[in-house]
Amino acid sequence: MRDKISQLFCLQKNACKNNSTDCRGQNVSSKVTSNGSACANGSFGAEGPETTETDSSGTGGVRKSLERNGSATNDAIHLQRRVGLFSGVALIVGTMIGSGIFVSPSGLLVRTGSVGVSFIIWLACGLLSLLGALAYAELGTMNTSSGAEWAYFMDAFGPAPAFLFSWYAVEAFVSECDPPMSVVKMVALLAIVMILFVNCYSVNLGMAVQNIFTAAKLVSVIIVICGGAWKLIQGNTQHLSSAFNGSTPTFGAIATAFYTGLWAYDGWNNLNYVTEEIKNPSKNLPRSIIIGIPLVTLCYTLINISYLAAMSPTEMIESEAVAVTFGNRILGVMAWLMPLSVTISTFGSANGTLFAAGRLCFAASREGHLLDILSYVHVRRLTPAPGLIFHSLIAAAMVLYGTIDSLIDFFSFTAWIFYGGSMLALIVMRYTKPNYPRPYKVPIIIPIVVLVISLYLVVAPIIDTPRIEYLYACLFILAGLIFYIPFVKMGMTPRFMNKVTLFLQLLLEVVPTSSMAMFE
Repeated sequence: MRDKISQLFCLQKNACKNNSTDCRGQNVSSKVTSNGSACANGSFGAEGPETTETDSSGTGGVRKSLERNGSATNDAIHLQRRVGLFSGVALIVGTMIGSGIFVSPSGLLVRTGSVGVSFIIWLACGLLSLLGALAYAELGTMNTSSGAEWAYFMDAFGPAPAFLFSWYAVEAFVSECDPPMSVVKMVALLAIVMILFVNCYSVNLGMAVQNIFTAAKLVSVIIVICGGAWKLIQGNTQHLSSAFNGSTPTFGAIATAFYTGLWAYDGWNNLNYVTEEIKNPSKNLPRSIIIGIPLVTLCYTLINISYLAAMSPTEMIESEAVAVTFGNRILGVMAWLMPLSVTISTFGSANGTLFAAGRLCFAASREGHLLDILSYVHVRRLTPAPGLIFHSLIAAAMVLYGTIDSLIDFFSFTAWIFYGGSMLALIVMRYTKPNYPRPYKVPIIIPIVVLVISLYLVVAPIIDTPRIEYLYACLFILAGLIFYIPFVKMGMTPRFMNKVTLFLQLLLEVVPTSSMAMFE
């Protein structure tokens, strides 16, 4: 049985058997011979073949391909383009709208001390997310490989910064509720297992779930907005008429308030993680962004207005679940719709985040920045199952031992370091790679503005209220070099890892996308 399974799968070890160079993550044409071994028709070094294409800028020059190794569509096993415009919008909207806007949108009120200022920051966070996403649209259409920031850092700065991003980004995708009791933890773990099964079983099923849950949460949003509109029609505008009464936030408090708002908007870049699976990405990626992010911004603004039409700012701050309190006051016997909405929204957001997060592991592993097995896909279902399982295990650990406050503090600070890095990558490549085709191109002022704001969001909290957690976050990122230098730069691999990879490959029925095997 073992021999038959070994012959079925195109093992990377066999594909590189007769080559002295490492062909991990490369598109190596091969076929299975009669004895079950895969013989490569050619081999490339660790950086892969340098393909060139005619420059479309009209200069008559040539350019190297920005496409990451292993992403060619003529692979025998590869991720297929199955995400259309509707699914792209659903992934953005469904990931961005989690439970936060239904449970605790009062964080901005606490940090700003003013309804009016909190509204301005809500809108500013939406505008910043849109500007950042438009810049990402240019990066994503330049390089349609999966991995988002990791792929862009590889192109602009090289492997070391890209590795540090993948090192940081191996984080939990689910922790949107208060530190739970044991029963709630078990429910959260069950949800993780369900989401993992859906996304491992089929990409189409995962996107179908995402589309359905996004539509359901938008219905919930409409219910809240209609309830708020009814209260406004009745004349309940007193909390909005005095919107700018209150204290003036400090320089650092505004930055931390942005952290709270941007946490609710996080997910604006998730579609860039799956660009290898987007149909016609040069058009559908920017279209999805232009539709999705303004829609979320509009929803957040109208939801907050609706809440203030039904309760005071003090009541919002004191409420443990604002949407539930709102439902009790507005919906009467149908108040149960609000807890259901929170459940639907959280599940849909987690599903979309796992769908994207598994592709980061897949892309980084394909270049040797993480364990090889994480770049493999299921031989029949064509899903990146190992990467999905890996992120689910980390999520389960965070559910059991982590808290939402620690996750927000760590994520918000470090995320904008890398978002700013992506803006810098775009600016750098405008000058270092001027001849690359850019199906979608943003004005250079956009990445410059987002880069400056990113620097502010990173530096301002440190100046205003220095905390040891910021130092820990920076040290954690730099600690990645301890692993990068020996295992990536020097190529050291423990002997037992080949056996572990082989065992997991047989157990999970997965194969490397880099091997173009001919299965009989």
